[in-house]
Amino acid sequence: MSLQLMSLVTPVAPWTVVVDEDGVVVASGFASIDDTVARLTPDKQATVRRVGGSGPVSAAMYDYLAGDAAALEAVEVRQPGGPFQQRVWQVMRQIPAGQTWSYGQLAAKAGRASAARAVGTACARNLVAPFVPCHRVVRSDGSLGGYAYGLDVKRWLLDLER
Repeated sequence: MSLQLMSLVTPVAPWTVVVDEDGVVVASGFASIDDTVARLTPDKQATVRRVGGSGPVSAAMYDYLAGDAAALEAVEVRQPGGPFQQRVWQVMRQIPAGQTWSYGQLAAKAGRASAARAVGTACARNLVAPFVPCHRVVRSDGSLGGYAYGLDVKRWLLDLER
């Protein structure tokens, strides 16, 4: 199995995406190629090769950057995680572009209203941002909270989607 890597320049940071042979996104983020690949397991790291930006995933990326906030919704993703994390990521993809939900709202919609901290953990472990849009999750007071790629990137993504 080989993984393909693509990287695009954005106004705030490079956007690096790793796709498997089936076209499923297995890693993505606003970080360098090295930092993105380092988030993969060692066996997967050894199979990554760089490719040009072609195919449906890169088309969705370009469309998203051009203002089509819904462009990433149809892209298939896969990442390791327990059942509740998988549920949180699934529900997170239902947050409409341009909107935000609090950690508590997301926990309730995922079926465990008291699990806001576990939702925060799922956000932190999300390997496929922004395809799974953890940038749309904020604190209960509406403040941005954290983001693995920095608050400038989170703010930029939210502004892009509005």
